[in-house]
Amino acid sequence: MKLATAALAALIIAAPAMAENLPPQRIFESPDISGPRARGVKLSPDGKSVTYIKTRADDLRVTDLWVADVAGGEPRMLLDGKKLAPTERDLSEAEKARRERLGVATRGVIDYAWDSLGRVILAPVEGDIWLYDVNSGTARQVTTTPGDEIDAKISPRGGYVSYVRDDNLYITPVTGGTERALTEGGTELKSWATADFIAQEEMQRYTGYWWSPDDQAVALAFVDQTGVDIVDRPEVNATGANVVPQRFPRPGRPNVRVELYVQPLTGSRIKVDLGDNPDIYLARVNWSKDGKTLYVQRQTRDQRRLDLLAVDPATGKGRVILSETSPHWVDLTDDFRPLTGGSFLWTSERSGYVHIYLYAADGTLIRQVTRGDWPVAEIEGVDEARSTVIFSASRDTPIESRVYAVSYAKPGEPRALTAAGGLWGVTVAHKGGAFVGTYTDPKTPPQTALYRSDGTRVRWIEENALKPGHPYWPYVANLREPGFGTIKAADGQDLYWSMRTPPGFDPARTYPVIVSVYGGPSAQMVQKAWASPEDQILLDAGYILFELDNRGSANRSAAFKTVLDRKMGQLEVDDQIAGARYLQSLPYVDKARIGVTGWSYGGYMTLLLLTAPDTPFKAGVAGAPVTDWKLYDTHYTERYMGTPADNPAGYAASEVVSRLPRLKAGSLLIIHGMADDNVTFDHTTRALFALQAAGTPFETMVYPGLRHRGGWTPTNRKHRAMQTLDFFDRKLK
Repeated sequence: MKLATAALAALIIAAPAMAENLPPQRIFESPDISGPRARGVKLSPDGKSVTYIKTRADDLRVTDLWVADVAGGEPRMLLDGKKLAPTERDLSEAEKARRERLGVATRGVIDYAWDSLGRVILAPVEGDIWLYDVNSGTARQVTTTPGDEIDAKISPRGGYVSYVRDDNLYITPVTGGTERALTEGGTELKSWATADFIAQEEMQRYTGYWWSPDDQAVALAFVDQTGVDIVDRPEVNATGANVVPQRFPRPGRPNVRVELYVQPLTGSRIKVDLGDNPDIYLARVNWSKDGKTLYVQRQTRDQRRLDLLAVDPATGKGRVILSETSPHWVDLTDDFRPLTGGSFLWTSERSGYVHIYLYAADGTLIRQVTRGDWPVAEIEGVDEARSTVIFSASRDTPIESRVYAVSYAKPGEPRALTAAGGLWGVTVAHKGGAFVGTYTDPKTPPQTALYRSDGTRVRWIEENALKPGHPYWPYVANLREPGFGTIKAADGQDLYWSMRTPPGFDPARTYPVIVSVYGGPSAQMVQKAWASPEDQILLDAGYILFELDNRGSANRSAAFKTVLDRKMGQLEVDDQIAGARYLQSLPYVDKARIGVTGWSYGGYMTLLLLTAPDTPFKAGVAGAPVTDWKLYDTHYTERYMGTPADNPAGYAASEVVSRLPRLKAGSLLIIHGMADDNVTFDHTTRALFALQAAGTPFETMVYPGLRHRGGWTPTNRKHRAMQTLDFFDRKLK
């Protein structure tokens, strides 16, 4: 257990005496306290402009579409979200659920897409579809139906607009004309071209249809939910309540059945042969560059095998050309990249770390492209003209990331395209290797710029410089870099932590600490990035804030991650307690005043940590906590735990309610949204009932109408933050 000298220096340098605290109310007001940020950044097909979504300066709840010319000049608004949708519309349940899965909390222009020729931009707005004509600079509304058009796309060659409405797929010519239904008879239980709950929530597959590159056919899913259990989910709103009969597949119970078809725009629908076992996951679907092959990723129910099928779209016949297997689980990615000529790039963890491989069209391995004791985070793009793959990775330390380029024809040492010191997110052009990069570190809010293929900056898109005039500038004197360090896990592996101290920190005094936790597999909290301004509320109140990434967290080796296999809620608890014991060894930490808080898996961890034997935690705020993995969904839970039938001991050890008799009176605040369709409210009600039955005092705060992540308004977020502060002030001070 060590604290680096540089980290200690960052912790003990006191802020100026006249520094101004950030008022809590200001964090939730317009304009965004973190400054203007570019989201959903895309390069135009001709490479002459960059488009992005930005929150309005006068309303944090509405987003607009902006453009910046590569040649220079000030960015300008293309589509005004408030003008296109002056009032908030009552969206369909399907659209609400889709936004929840995507984490969308705004309205207006929340998504958009270019056609491949750069002539038009499609933008779905509040359930309807708009098209922006680049040449004329005008927008027109394509649909005006009572129902919502969902998952809208523009076909690759720009000939059609496509969308799902009432569980069927429709297309309309971009130039105008009659709408055409490509499917009929779809219902909520038997739907066409949709992504089911599990695909969206756990597989990050948000679509159920895929255009061929020539605009002549669509691959589409058929989803049958009739065998999935109904979970009657109460949805309590401010003005009333109703019961939603949600199809929610729980561990060991039936999943949806998914079929895949190819629908030519002229001709009969063709069924794709996905194999003899219907109890599989349709993971990913891609077309080859020439449209002659449909690639399908098929995952087994136990998630220990992932097959890549090459399918003839004319017949539906396919064959497995590549398989990934693991005794633990195989993670899904979006790293499959088809190349001209039929070869493709792929990532695999077979070496112990995620690395890039090049394959021939028939699935024969040509060569390994990257190697080393570090994981590739994601393939970001490909420059085929130079046989170069652009990827992000954390080669130097797990808490930073950079963008690299390497030849897949003649692999060598990857070349860093971006600087070290923080985190990078990039969008790479379809040709040429140019990219838009967004950089952040603890003292730099997200900054977005356009870069050449060699990493040279061309121009700022949103510089977002922390200087006079920036919304955060009046409070910047209290902005202090966190300290970073490591402790050792029981098996000797390094666990990374970060620590932030309050303004005016004096190492001769002692302070209460709040530990923020997530803890779940394949997640990461400790990173060199701009922190949520909400954290400043706790810092200004005099708390030290601490985070630790336990075993199982992301951006490490396969062995580091899979150590949690079949035993969630065990080793990660040991590691977080070790982190708290480390805190207790520090002279400026009040050993008796350590709190913990987290959301979702972090809420689950909060309950586990508060009920651990001889826990070092005095109080905790558990948000939307899982309390029994048998109540969660199949794809997530079975990936790490198997089913209750084949892992009864693991499920029993991970369950929360049986541990609640060890909870100290008055040490818990539970928070939950009363319309949560992910960690359903019955997780919390089980804990409430058990605590009440035992006569254990505790506190609860529930939010009518709110789901797991989407729909939280600035007002709701502020209330939750202040409720958390009030609880910790009463329990730790």
